[in-house]
Amino acid sequence: MKFIALYLLLACAIHAESTITLNVEPTKEHPRNSEGSFATLKSGRIIFCYSQFYGGAADESPARIVKIHSDDEGRTWSTPVTVVENTGGNNVMSVSLLRLASGKLAMFYCLKNSWLDCRPHMRLSTDEGETWSDAKLIQQAPGYFVLNNDRVIQTSKGRLIVPLAFHRSRGTDPHSSRSFDARAIAMWLYSDDEGATWAESSSWWAIPVRSGSGLQEPGVVELADGSIFSWCRTDQGAQYGFRSTDAAKTFSAPEPTEMKSPNGPASIKRLPGSSDLLAIYNDHSGMFPFPPKKRNPFVAAISTDGGKTFPQRKLIESDPDGLYHYTAIHFVGDAMLIGYCAGDSKVGALNRLRIRRIRLDWLREK
Repeated sequence: MKFIALYLLLACAIHAESTITLNVEPTKEHPRNSEGSFATLKSGRIIFCYSQFYGGAADESPARIVKIHSDDEGRTWSTPVTVVENTGGNNVMSVSLLRLASGKLAMFYCLKNSWLDCRPHMRLSTDEGETWSDAKLIQQAPGYFVLNNDRVIQTSKGRLIVPLAFHRSRGTDPHSSRSFDARAIAMWLYSDDEGATWAESSSWWAIPVRSGSGLQEPGVVELADGSIFSWCRTDQGAQYGFRSTDAAKTFSAPEPTEMKSPNGPASIKRLPGSSDLLAIYNDHSGMFPFPPKKRNPFVAAISTDGGKTFPQRKLIESDPDGLYHYTAIHFVGDAMLIGYCAGDSKVGALNRLRIRRIRLDWLREK
């Protein structure tokens, strides 16, 4: 009861500065809508691509990638249209959109064939997302490689960096989840020719403690000094972090960060015109009430020291029944849009997709 009462008090303070502009609810036809990414077109239109499941809501269920758009900075949204039909043995899902320095739009996503085969692919568009090139496989090695949504970056010097979690195979049956090892290692790919060719970082890391998760669902962000900060979700009560001073050729050993969290993904981007980092994750530091091991509450935090500390935090969601994760972050003028899974006990953890519009100045208010 104490947790619920605190939730009601905190929720009242959020609504004026933070508005839900879209809920994509699960239906019989599409039981799960999840994991998306935004891009702004040259016309000013904002597009959002996400995974639309059919025939089931599990990670291995059939899914395609669809697109919606907004012409009023994310306040209202169109109905979805298909962008990438399902060409996988299981699905295509977990999309990242990126405006390249050349002006092209890039789309990255996972093509999942089985519990033994999941690898990232890339497409390019020269006409603002109206049409896309054929899919290009960017990880030639066989295996199960996870690329989370909204994860790929291009550095200030033009290098593309793709963070991956590699899960080894424990068996040979492609249709059995027992063939899949949840204990991931973190690795990174990079390209200096906008995806024509790829190289693998000479660093890969396993978690240095006994763990059931390993280092899952990595992300990357370029810091103001040109170095790279990367992070992974773990089952150790915190996100683990890595650093690179050579643009992802090598990374330091993983260490626990100040982002105390359950085994759920965090998302981090640089705030526009600033060296500060914005992180959105499930904060279990105790600053806000939290249920143990649950992906709740949903918090925005600002770091002024390259991800070492996150002293300024704002609560976005904290419904005691809620589960909040797999966030896309996109900046639009004086606001940001976030797209994320907003699940609960009624619809399931991953099945409702939510877009929220938040004023940037609210993030810094005391």
